[in-house]
Amino acid sequence: MNQMTRAFLLAENGRQAGRHRHMSPIRALAVCVAALLAVPGAGCGYHVAGHSNTIPENVRTIAIPAFVNQTQTHKIEQMLTAAVTREMVTRTHYHLVHQEDGDADATLHGTVLSTYTTPLTYDSKTGRAASLLVVISVNVALLDKQGKVLYQNPSYMFRQQYEVSRDPNSFFEEDSPAFQRLSRDFAQTLVSNILEGF
Repeated sequence: MNQMTRAFLLAENGRQAGRHRHMSPIRALAVCVAALLAVPGAGCGYHVAGHSNTIPENVRTIAIPAFVNQTQTHKIEQMLTAAVTREMVTRTHYHLVHQEDGDADATLHGTVLSTYTTPLTYDSKTGRAASLLVVISVNVALLDKQGKVLYQNPSYMFRQQYEVSRDPNSFFEEDSPAFQRLSRDFAQTLVSNILEGF
């Protein structure tokens, strides 16, 4: 329920409950406006989980070392690191280095916290999964030379659906394209959030 609706309902309830006095429509509107003004930061209620400061103008070189993989998903850290690097090259003017470097103005650290897949739909004939949902959780932080946090999000969560082949031998080959698509989505969102200061 948004703030305007809540304020209106409060005014409406007050009008109905006030048996000893009558609240005019103008007064009801005034109560709505006052209620909205009394709520600091009233808005759509959507907030990004990450936190950032504006990247300083003196940041020209960013190090993006390989992400750490705390999961059993093979090479997921390589896919994510490569996707983020490509996105940064495409959309920014920063000079990028692939290893943590004392000369870099900032360093982007990433840790893959979890990955899992779950069936979404089943084949009615075989009873096997027909489509799967793959989910990853990633912790990222962009730090300057002094260790100051320029951007941080400890809980990026990304999902990607993919179809399962009818050939049982190809099942295990299909999760890789799904993780690659998911990595691209992750990289696009991460770089957007960093650049836009969310």
